[in-house]
Amino acid sequence: MRVERFTLVVDEYDAAIRFFTEVLGFELVEDSPSLTNDGRPKRWVVVRPPGAETGILLARADGERQAAAVGNQVAGRVGFFLHVDDFEATFQRMVAAGVEFASEPRTEPYGRVVVFVDVAGNRWDLIGPAPS
Repeated sequence: MRVERFTLVVDEYDAAIRFFTEVLGFELVEDSPSLTNDGRPKRWVVVRPPGAETGILLARADGERQAAAVGNQVAGRVGFFLHVDDFEATFQRMVAAGVEFASEPRTEPYGRVVVFVDVAGNRWDLIGPAPS
């Protein structure tokens, strides 16, 4: 058993693809034309970290209810956790790319951590190993 993918509702496909691939370094696994349940065109867009099995389906908001969820998919909490091997290099790359951070990095018993905001407004923890 495994989680194959989960959905993040976004405002726009291309901006989300750029954020996840160019800023975070994810791979674009798929970007294919598709149709909504009622036959309107959409795209099937999946990104994932290199070497990961679980992907993120980037789904453009369709309708008012979904648009209201953009950036608030977990009610303002940190809902996503990105573990990296080199915290400082990743953090500096994200700073240079203009990523919004909610705080300064800190060291916790489990490692280095800082909260960042993705292109849709969702809060993530960037987590790396504790300094030795």
